[in-house]
Amino acid sequence: MKIEEVNQTNQCGDAPLSKTLGELYLLPVPLSDVAPDSVMPASNICVASRIKWFLVENVRSARRFLKRCDPAIDIDILHFTVLDEHTDSSDVASMLEPLRQGHDMAVISEAGCPGVADPGALAVEQAHRLGARVVPLVGPSSILLALMASGFNGQSFSFLGYLPYAVAERDRTFKDMERDIRLRRRTQIFIETPYRNNKLIEELVRRLPGDLRLCVASDITGRRESISTLTLRQWKGRRYDYDKIPTIFLLYI
Repeated sequence: MKIEEVNQTNQCGDAPLSKTLGELYLLPVPLSDVAPDSVMPASNICVASRIKWFLVENVRSARRFLKRCDPAIDIDILHFTVLDEHTDSSDVASMLEPLRQGHDMAVISEAGCPGVADPGALAVEQAHRLGARVVPLVGPSSILLALMASGFNGQSFSFLGYLPYAVAERDRTFKDMERDIRLRRRTQIFIETPYRNNKLIEELVRRLPGDLRLCVASDITGRRESISTLTLRQWKGRRYDYDKIPTIFLLYI
């Protein structure tokens, strides 16, 4: 694939850079339907406006995000390569060919920070192997924002991702979480498919001791943001509805 020359700049409006390898920027995306500049600094918008090569989870949502960052961006001259959960790790090295030729690239997740519980980590790994500079940009992370707002231990925590679905494995995970909390005082952070959020809370209340505290952080930074920390005993008698809303769950003592 022949790559045309792209005007590279180190800041918006600055002179072009002279370099052998491009830089890989990790460009966060809002967690909810809000304006990018409400959750990201102006420097991020600047990066989004000048880069022409992107690794994205979803092309359509990435194009929409970039246009919201800067309506003046000519979307049609940009280059998008899909890097998602289905991507074979052996294909990632070739995706960074623009980087080898001196072009800056950016990784865009579907939501939040790329590289954290996200396939973009594969691109970061390859960029380090190349010796290219990796630049993480400031932006919203549902994991960290939920931890900040939970009141739980922020010095020792585990992010478990999606809990296993199989009954035996799921039961073992619940027991492991309680053991880790009580013995190591480690906060447990996990997620669920949004349409199963309510069922997960019911399951936690039913299967774990009532003295454990559960923080439910829903639609973080969005219009429906709701963050509540209660004991499981208190959750049992509470009315709630987190159906189909992106939500982070945290468990502690």
